Amino acid sequence: MNDSPLFNLTYGMFVLTSQYNKRDNGCIVDTLIQVADKKVAVTVNKMNLTHDYIQKSHIFNASILTVEAQYSLFQHWGFNSGRNVDKTVGIDYKRSTNGLIYLIDSSNAYISAKVRQEIDLGTHTMFIADMVAGEVLSSIPSMSYAYYQEYVKKSEANKGWICTVCGYVYDKEELNADFICPICKHPAADFIKR
Repeated sequence: MNDSPLFNLTYGMFVLTSQYNKRDNGCIVDTLIQVADKKVAVTVNKMNLTHDYIQKSHIFNASILTVEAQYSLFQHWGFNSGRNVDKTVGIDYKRSTNGLIYLIDSSNAYISAKVRQEIDLGTHTMFIADMVAGEVLSSIPSMSYAYYQEYVKKSEANKGWICTVCGYVYDKEELNADFICPICKHPAADFIKR
């Protein structure tokens, strides 16, 4: 059990997208809240490319993720940097009236917002924005951060293979007999199922 009361707060899960110089990017956030009528705030780590795009363009979309969102969606939007990959490749999406993408799968609604104020929080920036558009896409319940931790992330934690020599985790279901550990160079025979 964690001793911090902050872990008892309720958070949603979102794919936050923006665009700059006609290049799309997005990331996973759990920090979007409604702060007033048709006003939202989102806090974004300054290390994220999406942060930079929002800061330059002053617009963003937030796709509200459902309980049907798969771990692969979190890997795609959360474990890759837009500096290295085009996150829109292989993703089903549409564009809202502000020209930004929103997810059509694993999302029950989206919000389009225009930034009105920025607050520097050190490692993060809080963007306070007016909701300028949005649409409900389905009635599937929204995913909370607690649901993600308990049912999505935890279900993935026991998948794959672990190297008994160095602890490297190969997160695929099947391990080929000719597989070699990229860390310690030991063969597949030195791996066990997680």
